[in-house]
This record gives sequence, structure tokens and C-alpha cells, in this order.
Amino acid sequence: MFTDEYYMKMALQEAQAALEKDEVPIGCVIVSNNRIIAKAHNLTETLNDVTAHAEMQAITSAANFLGGKYLQNCTMYVTLEPCVMCCGALNWSQITKVVIGARDEQRGFINKNLTLHPKTEIVTGVMETECSILIKEFFKSKR
Repeated sequence: MFTDEYYMKMALQEAQAALEKDEVPIGCVIVSNNRIIAKAHNLTETLNDVTAHAEMQAITSAANFLGGKYLQNCTMYVTLEPCVMCCGALNWSQITKVVIGARDEQRGFINKNLTLHPKTEIVTGVMETECSILIKEFFKSKR
């Protein structure tokens, strides 16, 4: 049986791929039946598209893989708490579970008092230190 930490490590690999492209290092994977069906990282700079967040890329990829718009019985592992835009997309996707590495106190959806689909389970703090360090180091290097 694969653990939340196992899949978060895969999301961190995606975040590292974003970092190598000088993108904000956020990565995510979507899992269905213990199988990764989508992997993505931020591509906002590469695609010159403010909506090209890791979560949005992964949702589209997973929906294409499944052949439908709903991600029921799927879990997203994401290195940083989703923003308001991604929260909305996750809500509409009816994803079953979202596992978050590091919280985003300023731009994340939780402190904005937004919620996902009523049946969506949210887990926070999985590999929080590793996820947090990656993003903090990136922004420190930009200042």
C-alpha cells in the first residue's frame, strides 16, 4: 500500500521540475486506485498563462485520462495549499481527497473561508517541512 508521503514525494519531484524551469516550484499528482493518473507543475511563465497552476494542469490531465469531468475516487497531492482559483476548480471536479504539503497563509483557500466539495476530505501537513523549504528558498533567491 502506498502512503500519503510516497505520493507527496512524487509531487515534490514535479515541484523540482518547475524549479528547473524557473517556475514557482509547486507540483502535484492525482491518484486513482493507487495509480498516478496525472502529474503536473506550475507552467505560468512557460505558457504565459496565469491559470497554468499545477493543480489546474493536473485536473485537466486527470479528466482527460478518465474521460469525464469529475474526479470522484481520486486524490490530489499538492505541495502548496491551492489558491482560490484552484479551489473552485477542485470543488467543481468533486475530487474525493486533497492532500496538502505546506499551507499558504496569504493566498491559500483555507484562510479565505472557502471550502471544497462537501464530500471532499482535506489533509494538511504531509511532508510540510520539505514542501515549505522548497517554496521559501525559491522566493528568497528572487529577492
